Amino acid sequence: MKEVKDTKRATVYVGFDGKVHKRFLGPHADLRFQNEVRVLQYLEKQACSFVPRLIHTEPDELYMVTTNCGAIVDKISDERLKTIFAELEQYGVEHGDPFARNITYSPHLGRFCVIDFEFARIIATGEGLSIKDLEEMDANE
Repeated sequence: MKEVKDTKRATVYVGFDGKVHKRFLGPHADLRFQNEVRVLQYLEKQACSFVPRLIHTEPDELYMVTTNCGAIVDKISDERLKTIFAELEQYGVEHGDPFARNITYSPHLGRFCVIDFEFARIIATGEGLSIKDLEEMDANE
C-alpha cells in the first residue's frame, strides 16, 4: 500500500487495487468516522458522481474503504475551488473543510472530485459535525 496521508486525525493508504483505506485516529475519531460514513451514504443516494463511494466499513475499528477519486491536486484557483464546493452543495452537502487539500483530480472521470467528509453537514437535516463543534466539545471536557 502507498501512504497518502498520516496525521493526528487519520491515516490514509491507497491499496495495490487502488482502493482508499482510511483509519480514524485521535480525539472524537468515532464521531468523525460516523459523520463521514453518514455523509458518503447520503451523497451516494443523491447520485453525486464526484465523491468516493463506500466499499466497506468497520465501525469498531474506525476504519473504512472507499473508491479512489484520483490524485490530490497541487494547484487550483480559489474561484475553481468555490465552484466545486458550490456544486457539492447542490447535492445537499456543505463540506465544512473547503480547502484544496480535499480536492482530487480523476483522469477517469475527467473532473475534480471532493474527498474527506469528516466535518461535512447534510443541509436538509442539519446532521453533521463541524470543526467548531469539536472545539466546543473539547472546551467543555
